[in-house]
Order: sequence, then structure tokens, then C-alpha cells
Amino acid sequence: MSRTARSRGEGNSFLYAQSFAGYTRHHSEPFQLMAKAATPLRIAVLLSGGGTSLENLFAAIESGLPAEVVCVLSSKKTAFGLQRAENHGVPGIAIPRRGYSDVRSFNDALHCELDRHEFDLICLLGFLSPFELRGRYAGRTLNVHPALIPAFCGKGFYGHHVHEAVLAAGVKLTGATIHFASDDYDEGPILLQGSVPVEEDDDVERLAARVQALERKLLPAAIRLIAEQRVVIEDGRVRILAARND
Repeated sequence: MSRTARSRGEGNSFLYAQSFAGYTRHHSEPFQLMAKAATPLRIAVLLSGGGTSLENLFAAIESGLPAEVVCVLSSKKTAFGLQRAENHGVPGIAIPRRGYSDVRSFNDALHCELDRHEFDLICLLGFLSPFELRGRYAGRTLNVHPALIPAFCGKGFYGHHVHEAVLAAGVKLTGATIHFASDDYDEGPILLQGSVPVEEDDDVERLAARVQALERKLLPAAIRLIAEQRVVIEDGRVRILAARND
């Protein structure tokens, strides 16, 4: 199919993405996600580090998750996540944030590279630079946050900083959130959440390991819901449809 018929990076859900962006500005009725998504769901991953979540995603796919990773972009050329991608035969592309004078020009480069690939969904898996949706990726970009949004989130709350804040606050529960990204830090409709206890003898490493184990379950579950066309956004909130008995 030619670029005039369908641009790369826009996939089968391009019309959905544009419709969603405009629809939510003018309507309060439900809107179903990925009504025309490909099977398996094609995923572009953005990361900045070791790629542990990416490796877990590959494992879930090998275990039957109806998805495939088509490209991995990193904001750091030394990120081990790029090697993990190559190990699985997936293109790993470094677009170093330091090579650009500002966030906008960096995002110009990201979008240019994304245009080279066909995918249905973007997953931000430890991506530490701002990603501008620019309308076209609204409603089809998932972010994984290592806490229960709206707590311990926003600018500066990433990685170990989140768990340090959780321990300092003395809360008894924390968790992980899978949500649709917006142009603001850690905002956007929440798709899935799960909780884990904060133990009395926890340090950052032990707590992080417990949260990461939860993320390994939540992310594949979220992707499966989208692949099965069971996700509806209504008034800025996610509603999950019952499984079909086909």
C-alpha cells in the first residue's frame, strides 16, 4: 500500500487515532479503541534504559499474547534495551536526546523515525524524555508508571525516585498504572492498576522488584484488552467491555 493510501506509523488505526482526537473534544459518548486494529497488534516501543519491561513483553508474546514488537526507539544510544530488541530480530534505533537543542526538535526526529514503521500502538516503557503525541498518537500510546496514579506521579517521579517517595511517605500500599498517555506527565485515562504492599523492611530495591513483578502482569493484560477491542473511553475514563463468546 502506498504512502498516499496509508502512511507508515499510522497503521490500520490511523483513522481511529484522528477520529479519537477530534471526537473527545466534541462528544461525551463512548468511543471504542482499536476497532480496526491488526491482529496481532503491532507495537512500537520507546525506552531509555535496560529494557527489562521490553524483555518481559517479548516473553509474553512468545507465550501467546496477540502482539508483535515492530521497532524499538531509545533516547540513549547506550541503552541495553536496543540490544534486547536486536536479539529478538527487531530494529533498535537510537535517537539520543542530547543530540537535539530542545524537546520539539527531538520529537521531530522521533516522529520522523516512527513514520518509517507500521504499527497500531506505542508503549512507553521507561522512556525518560517527553513524548509529544501531536494528536496523531492520542489514544494509542500507553505509559507504564510504577505507582498508583494520581499518587507519586508527575514531573520528576520516575524510576527509583518514585519508590523513594513512597517509602518516605510511609504509605502501606503502592502499585503500578497502565494509562493512555497525554501531553502532560503521567496523565491520561487509566486502563489498568494493581497494588502491592509496602513492607516494613522495604528498601528501594525490594520495593521496585515487587512493583516490576506487577508490571509484568499488567502490561500484557492491557495490550490483550486492546487487541480484543474491549477498551472504551467515555468522559475521559476507560470502560472495559466483557469478553465476547465467539
